[in-house]
Amino acid sequence: MIINSEKLSQYYHKELHDKVLPFWIQNSIDEEYGGYFTSLDREGNVFDTDKFIWLQCRQVWTFAKFYNELDKNSDWLDIAQSGADFLIRNGRDNDGNWYFSLTREGKPLIQPYNIFSDCFAAMAFGQLYRATGKEKYKEIAKLTFENILSRQHNPKRIYSKAYPGTRNLQSFALPMILSNLVLELEEVLEEEQVESTIDHAIKTVMEVFYLEELDVILENVNKDGTFSDTYDGRLHNPGHVLEAMWFMMDLGFRRGDNVLIKKAVDISLSTLEKGWDKVYGGIYYFMDIKGHPPQQLEWDQKLWWVHLEAMVAALKGFAFTGNIKMADWFVRLHEYATARFPDPEFGEWYGYLNRQGEVLLPLKGGKWKGCFHVPRGLFQIETVLKSIIKNEI
Repeated sequence: MIINSEKLSQYYHKELHDKVLPFWIQNSIDEEYGGYFTSLDREGNVFDTDKFIWLQCRQVWTFAKFYNELDKNSDWLDIAQSGADFLIRNGRDNDGNWYFSLTREGKPLIQPYNIFSDCFAAMAFGQLYRATGKEKYKEIAKLTFENILSRQHNPKRIYSKAYPGTRNLQSFALPMILSNLVLELEEVLEEEQVESTIDHAIKTVMEVFYLEELDVILENVNKDGTFSDTYDGRLHNPGHVLEAMWFMMDLGFRRGDNVLIKKAVDISLSTLEKGWDKVYGGIYYFMDIKGHPPQQLEWDQKLWWVHLEAMVAALKGFAFTGNIKMADWFVRLHEYATARFPDPEFGEWYGYLNRQGEVLLPLKGGKWKGCFHVPRGLFQIETVLKSIIKNEI
C-alpha cells in the first residue's frame, strides 16, 4: 500500500499543534503551586489534583523537547521550567530517589518505589539541559541516571512486595526504557557509558527477553533468562514490544546496523500479527503467550499509547527498510486509531476503548495518561513522514 506522506504529514502536524498541545497548555498548568494537573476530564476540567512524578516529568520533557526540536517558543520553555522547578523543590527523597506521587502542593504521597519516576526525571532534565545549558539540570539528569543504573537489579528495593528468593524475575520494561533514555542523555554522559549502555540494552532486549521458539518478546523472564511458565512469565504486552522495536530501529540507524533494524522489523511484524484483534480490530493490551486467560482484567482494552507506539514502529520499519508490509500495517493502524481516539470537539485523544473500539473512559488524563505518548507519537510520525518526503531515510 502506498503511503500519502504529504497528506498524512499535514494531518499529524495539525493534530499535534492545533488539538493536542493547546489542550494541555490551556488546562494542565498549575499557576499557584507549579507543576501540572494531569487528571483531566473530556473537556479539560481538573477532577483530581494529585501529581504523579512520572507524568510531571514527561510533560517537562515534552515541552523541552519540542522547544529544542520544533520551535524556540519561549512559552514552551517556560512551561517546562515551571514543572522542573516544582520537581526540584518537591520530587525527591533525601537519597535522590524520585517519589511516585505528591499532593498538589508537593507533599509526598507514595514512596519512591517506582524506578520509572527516575527514568522520566532523567529524560526531562536532560532535555532541559539541552534547552538552557544550565548545569543544575545536567547534574540532576546525570545523578538520576547513575542512580537508575545502581538500582536496575533491584528496582523497587525495600518497597518490593515479592518474597525474596522464591521466584526472581527480571522485567523487560527497564532495559527497554534504557535503550531510549541513554540517547536522551548523550550530552550529559560520557561516550563510553553511552555505548556500553546501548550494547547492554540491545543484548537484553533482543536476546534475553526474546523467546525464539515462539517468536515473541516476553514481559518477564527468570533471572538467568529462562522462561517462567507462570502468569507473569507468560505475559506478552504488544505495545511495549512495538515501542521497544522502534527504539531498536533508532539504535540500528545510529550505528548503521541493518541486521538489528531487520530483526526489529521482523519482530514488529510478528507482534502486530499476534496482537491484532481479528474480530474487532485494534491491538490487545495484554496476552498470554500460551493462550491461557491473562490475569489482567483489562487485557482486551484498546489503549491510546499502544496504537501510537505501533504506528511509530510500523512507519519507521517501512522508512528504514522499504518493507511494504510495514507500510500496510501503518495505514491499517492509522485508519483504526484516528477514527476512534481523537476527540474532534475538545481535542486530545481518549485513552481507553473497550474491545469493540468504543470509548470506555472519556478522561483525557489521569494517573497513567498525561502529556506524553500522544504528542510524542504525533511528533515522531510527522518527523518520519517528512524524512520520507525528503528521501532522508
